[in-house]
Amino acid sequence: MNRFVIAEPRKCIGCNTCMAACIDAHKDVGLVGHARLIVVRDSKSGTAPVLCRHCEDAPCVKVCPVNAITHTDNSVLLNESLCIGCKLCGLACPFGAITPAASEPVDKPECYGNYVPESMLNQLPASPASVSPFLAWNAGRKMIAVKCDLCYFSSSGPACIKSCPTDALFLVCNDTLNDTVKIKQEAVALSAELVDINIAKLKGE
Repeated sequence: MNRFVIAEPRKCIGCNTCMAACIDAHKDVGLVGHARLIVVRDSKSGTAPVLCRHCEDAPCVKVCPVNAITHTDNSVLLNESLCIGCKLCGLACPFGAITPAASEPVDKPECYGNYVPESMLNQLPASPASVSPFLAWNAGRKMIAVKCDLCYFSSSGPACIKSCPTDALFLVCNDTLNDTVKIKQEAVALSAELVDINIAKLKGE
């Protein structure tokens, strides 16, 4: 089973600490400084972070034309150096957990210096914040996809989990899934016992 991070909405306070920690953790290792999760706000249900579920039959893996997304170490990882920014993975993701983000190219082409001065590139207008990342433009910057990678580069695990002040985020793996199933089974068994007792009372036994 692939591992993934999930949130408990009742504990989330919408502080965005997880997003900030995610950005810092990835910038520190030279990856795109963009959050791999997003805190979604709803007037009725409150807030909760949305992350990649690392699907077993991941549609993003299937649609990537350059094999930049692969099943690796019980997770679905995206190689940012291979990504060409086609945005197909973001469109295919059923959870909306893949977002295009602009970054400095891994290897900045020399033609920038030959044909367009870098100072001129810096003066060109960037796309407004209100524009969808799928339609955004940023001259001289490479648009690539970003998604949760479970902070594979860190021995201590995902930065979002460590930073959450209310412990709303947790890692789901085989062990945690088995424990959860066991708890539910015990709850159902207990409910069945209570039902039997109530029936017996009704029958006057």
